[in-house]
Amino acid sequence: MTTQFNFQIRNFKMDDYDSLIELWESAGLPYKPSGRDSKENIESELKKGIAIFLVAETDNKIIGSVFGTHDGRKGWINRAAVHPQYWQKGIAKKLVSEVEKKLDELGLDIVACLIEDWNDRSMKVFEKLGYIKHSDVIYFSKRKNIDA
Repeated sequence: MTTQFNFQIRNFKMDDYDSLIELWESAGLPYKPSGRDSKENIESELKKGIAIFLVAETDNKIIGSVFGTHDGRKGWINRAAVHPQYWQKGIAKKLVSEVEKKLDELGLDIVACLIEDWNDRSMKVFEKLGYIKHSDVIYFSKRKNIDA
């Protein structure tokens, strides 16, 4: 018998930042606090209007997060994380589904994510959600600094 776990999905607020970082640390999600994941950079992304930042919470505690962005043509899912205490409760599925829905409302037909080759757990989650792994794509990036 499966018991129902109650949680809510809501928009991320900057007041959530410290709790978000605690979540990422608990979930083992690497982050760059002096670069792209700094409070200032996240606040700047929110103001640009191309970001969909959601959190899952229960009992006023943030237990999951996902950031969605887009370039006007393709949606991207980033920074999906669930606190280990709450794994296997449908939280990642619901978070990703909500971002997909919002990207679909913007008319985007492609949603993608990048997952590091060591992150087997995330790969399994996204495969279960219908994402297809493309081993034929090689990712290149050019960064102003290592924390970008």
